[in-house]
Amino acid sequence: MADVSKLAPGQKVLMQGNEAIARGALEAGVSLAAAYPGNPSSEILQTLADSARSAGIYVEWSTNEKVALESAAAASYAGLRGMASMKQNGVNVAQDFICNLTISGTKGGLVLVTCDDPSGVSSTNEQDARFIARVACLPLLEPATPAECLKLTKLAFELSEQIGNLVVLRGLARLSHTRAGVTPGPLPEAKPRPHWDPNERWFTIPVVPRHQVMLDKLAQAGELIAAAGVNYYDGPVRPELLVIASGSSRLYADEARRLVGAGGRVGILHMGATWPLDQELILEHLARADKILFAEEVDPHIESGVKSIYAQHVRELGLKDFYGQETGHKPPIGELSPSRVAAAMADILGLPWQETDPAYLAKAKAAQALVAPRQVGFCPGCPHRASYWSMKQVLSADGREGIVSGDIGCYTMGVLPTGYERVNAVHCMGSGPGIASGLGKLRSQGFEQPVISVVGDSTFFHAALPALVNARWNNSDYVLVVLDNSATAMTGFQPHPGTGSTAMGQAGTAVDVEQICAGLGLPYTVLDPYDLEATQEALYDALQIGGGLRVLIFRRTCALVQNKRGGHPWRMSVDPQLCRGEDCGCDRFCTRVFRCPGLVFDQATGKTVLDEVVCVGCGVCAQICPAGAIKARPKEATA
Repeated sequence: MADVSKLAPGQKVLMQGNEAIARGALEAGVSLAAAYPGNPSSEILQTLADSARSAGIYVEWSTNEKVALESAAAASYAGLRGMASMKQNGVNVAQDFICNLTISGTKGGLVLVTCDDPSGVSSTNEQDARFIARVACLPLLEPATPAECLKLTKLAFELSEQIGNLVVLRGLARLSHTRAGVTPGPLPEAKPRPHWDPNERWFTIPVVPRHQVMLDKLAQAGELIAAAGVNYYDGPVRPELLVIASGSSRLYADEARRLVGAGGRVGILHMGATWPLDQELILEHLARADKILFAEEVDPHIESGVKSIYAQHVRELGLKDFYGQETGHKPPIGELSPSRVAAAMADILGLPWQETDPAYLAKAKAAQALVAPRQVGFCPGCPHRASYWSMKQVLSADGREGIVSGDIGCYTMGVLPTGYERVNAVHCMGSGPGIASGLGKLRSQGFEQPVISVVGDSTFFHAALPALVNARWNNSDYVLVVLDNSATAMTGFQPHPGTGSTAMGQAGTAVDVEQICAGLGLPYTVLDPYDLEATQEALYDALQIGGGLRVLIFRRTCALVQNKRGGHPWRMSVDPQLCRGEDCGCDRFCTRVFRCPGLVFDQATGKTVLDEVVCVGCGVCAQICPAGAIKARPKEATA
């Protein structure tokens, strides 16, 4: 990412939403920023890391989101400004601390940025993290554009210091990666010296009076937000239809209004702050319209709040028609779009609406038939493909219907054909070892199936350790496979505790997976997943031993990282004389069963051929060919 601290104030530039949040934090005087990688939020911390030296701030990738927020809170207690950023899943990880932090309060400005992912484009769920604002009684800001990302980030820090509590800024996947014009402001010339006054103490007891203080802070935030003008109306004085919208949905509503040709009939109440809701502003505009449509992603957060306000004032306002999730005008799942909002507007106003020209739709449908279906899959040479291949072979040989408990990372694709559909369950980070720990204690009740838990090296440090301690403590019987590719690959190759480097590119102290296992008294073996024979033999033996937790560490650098370092040592080829094609014992064994994208079946010759553009030379396919037709030769010998 670019060093956004060097942008000239007043000069308009093109920025991602995430970059604008980072710049806004710098302009607000942030001193410490922490995060755990997770798309769509990752670029916020990376941008700050790339700007850290010139801006004179501290930036870190933390082991998980809870630790990230705790680190940022430490800066706040020392009188500095801190920020933690995460995706919506991370809010769950940090929630315990959030719900206690909000009672104790803060000193320096403290901001939590959550980037939600409607439709789960890069996530295991599409959770709406706005719930945390209600649960923890926190102010919530929702920008709609990169320019607002910068503006509202600065406001969040100011608001936090004014009320003495955490403030939440909610982004969305589309906003995170949208680019638009942003005009940076000046950076602060000086920051306070960090100091924690020994007379200042931050804790949650006695709970009841502190709970009241927390509620008073939220009420104060409501007054400050109203004065800040982040909520505003756009449209006719008395609209036929009032749209109440937040985040990207504000832009969708504006475009939808133009698409259906209802500019003079539709007004939009832009909600830049969605908790606490501005009751006075909402009542003012409810009084001017009889039909109200809600546009927001994903849950009916604003819808339920506005309806609650309306219910208390129904006598003075009269009957109104509300359209949203309950009426089917806003879907309860997935992303919104201009066309979805336009369809809702047209239905309510009785206007004709057709999303796309029928002739174009017919052409698009015909073109789709020409496109080969393609699922997501492991990269060519990915060590996870080799790892799951070994699990597939070993569990088949074992014959006891073994179970694989999965986790979060690239290897989550073990649920798909690219991972031979070997994974039986995936939920959240660290749940793989936890579920396996439970299964491993069912032996006394007749559970006889072998259990494997797979977890990546970054996830190992993030969330797997409590489950490992639990399994060791309770003597649970399963095999943990650590898929160590020395990278947090899924989110952009950020460093983690095992890599020995930090977010700011400095040398850190590498934390060793083997030493942790040894410290827990767990037997472990380090293997190269590219060596199929040794890997399968070790995994088979581990499944037969039983009687406790055993650890196998499958260590091989991510293929994408290895390519940047010079690639793999092998040059692959296929001998057409030896290739059996469709007569292979398993019918195109390498392309139909193993399915590395570097291997292609040539319909003209009836043989497998190598796609040299795709193949990285890992050499694994040479080990699985029953005819020995796939050859791996050292690159030096073939140069």
